[in-house]
Amino acid sequence: MIDFTNLEYLKSGNERQKRAYDVLKKYKVFEKLKSYSPVLAGTIPIEIDIESSDLDIICEVNLDFEEDFLDDIAVSRLIPEDVDVKIENVMVRGEKSIVLNFMLEEFPIEIFGQNKASFEQNAYRHMIAEYRILEEKGEEFKHTIIELKKQGIKTEPAFGLLMKLENPYEDLLKF
Repeated sequence: MIDFTNLEYLKSGNERQKRAYDVLKKYKVFEKLKSYSPVLAGTIPIEIDIESSDLDIICEVNLDFEEDFLDDIAVSRLIPEDVDVKIENVMVRGEKSIVLNFMLEEFPIEIFGQNKASFEQNAYRHMIAEYRILEEKGEEFKHTIIELKKQGIKTEPAFGLLMKLENPYEDLLKF
């Protein structure tokens, strides 16, 4: 299995993965987020992304000290000054979360923080389950997922549709 904790796998991936690696390295995104245990999750690492897919970076953030997290991002200049950023506090499946959205070159970036280890967050767990399913089901299944995503269906519901899952967000966590 790919070691998703180390971005090096992107260097030998498809063209979009290589480009993502270059942008993340150029802006030192993971170095600047190091104390928050960042992990690249979502569709780009497992090659089911579409043109509009973003780079999802999940982090372990103590939301009791959310201002410290935001200060660290500002001080590190992770987000260039001329880039617009949207910051939201949201509840995701009953858990307090912080979400930052911005652009770095051609990539929409989403930094998602919760008060739990990155590897315990659903975004990571879904990605690992989806990766395993893709490995098992093969290229035709993978291409069908991508086609469903191009039609506007989100990733987990696309898996749910093909696998006849009643509640894909929950059911995928069982894989």
